[in-house]
Amino acid sequence: MMGGQRSTEPLFHVFCLEDHVPPDHPLRQVDRLLDLGFVREGMARHYSSIGRPSIDPELMIRMLMIGYLQGIRSERRLVEEVHLNLAYRWFCRLGLDGRVPERSTFSKNRHGRFAEGDLFRTVFEDVVRRCVAAGIVPGESAAVDGSFILADASPSRRVVGNEQPERWGDLEVVTRPVREYLSALDAAAPPAADEPRKGAPKYLSATDPAAAWSNKHGPGRFGYETNYHLVDTAYGVIVAVEATPARLSQEIVAAKAMLGRAERVLGRAPHRMAADQSYGTGPFLAWLLERKIEPYIPVLERKGQTKGKLTRDAFSFDPIANNFTCPEGKRLTYQGADYRHRVHTYRTSPGECTACRMRASCTDGRVRTVVRLFDETARDQVRELAATPMFGAMAKQRRKVEMLFAHLKQHLGLRRLKLRGLSGAREEFLLAAAAQNLRRLVKLTARGTALPLHQV
Repeated sequence: MMGGQRSTEPLFHVFCLEDHVPPDHPLRQVDRLLDLGFVREGMARHYSSIGRPSIDPELMIRMLMIGYLQGIRSERRLVEEVHLNLAYRWFCRLGLDGRVPERSTFSKNRHGRFAEGDLFRTVFEDVVRRCVAAGIVPGESAAVDGSFILADASPSRRVVGNEQPERWGDLEVVTRPVREYLSALDAAAPPAADEPRKGAPKYLSATDPAAAWSNKHGPGRFGYETNYHLVDTAYGVIVAVEATPARLSQEIVAAKAMLGRAERVLGRAPHRMAADQSYGTGPFLAWLLERKIEPYIPVLERKGQTKGKLTRDAFSFDPIANNFTCPEGKRLTYQGADYRHRVHTYRTSPGECTACRMRASCTDGRVRTVVRLFDETARDQVRELAATPMFGAMAKQRRKVEMLFAHLKQHLGLRRLKLRGLSGAREEFLLAAAAQNLRRLVKLTARGTALPLHQV
């Protein structure tokens, strides 16, 4: 006998949401490891003591975490998914009857109370501390790198970098990203002696001026750099994150800032650090060595700028006598320091190079000049490290950062930002990194053992 569905429904249902979320559901495992009770306590001072009750800030953070964990980039779709999905309702503590917040609620809180309370960084650092407590952040070796993420800014809506649109003069009519950009310009302090000097950008975006113009990956586009600093190489846990405009000069600035943040979370700095050659400048290498951090970083050389002449490597340096000796045995004596370019200058005596048989391959002038960087001693120490087996091992461990960037773009879908402004980029990068750490924490703790460390 063929059965059929009854169109009438019973008046009452016996339904328990807890019973309909499988024990091995990923969100159940995340919920077991994540406690967001601190959100309400930390945000209390940003809410008025009178008036109608607001939407629970913990609810909004839980919804945003679902979006980043599941790769749901659209807030509109996120609201729909949380409304329909039983597991999402369970994770958000909504039950069957709980009302899902409107999409516009996220924007109002993101750029208001949440930004004022630096809530997203607090959430990220809380996840890091849980990783530390679980024993998956030994903190011995670390790696740092950055990756380009497209900004929500059209390349066609650009202006020349040193020409700001006239409408930006009225702060009451410009958009929030423009206001943030102009405020940052007013508050910017002069760069330190070892930091790069900023020139006028080639182009500015009319909608997101903090984004940097870059043609490194093809046609020119606006974008930001997500910097993963102190990715612990034992298990690939991200310990610090920083958002910067997509400019090479900002990578080292971000690395220093993130090292300070990571030391605050971990209580100490790593003993070893790996990075690519863009971090191999003398001032940064010296900065790391001063902090007892061994830099396994290729030294950034400028040999290609000698126009085919003998490089400095052909001259032997005597640190005691403080002079160089050329391949023909002539001395280059110390002439003084150039503090603008951070170099010491050495030069042969007039007339010594005139009859030299190697003059054509050495210099076009009457004398040969050689410079030694202020931080050349640090560069020499790092060159010695490059000859050790540890250097190759750390280079392999650095690939874990690249794998994290691939996961960020492929699985979490973060190839293009949805939020504008440096604060929006910072928020997206922090939440994405927190989601990646939670995934890692769930995966490793699910094994239920003290895992063997794959440290270098």
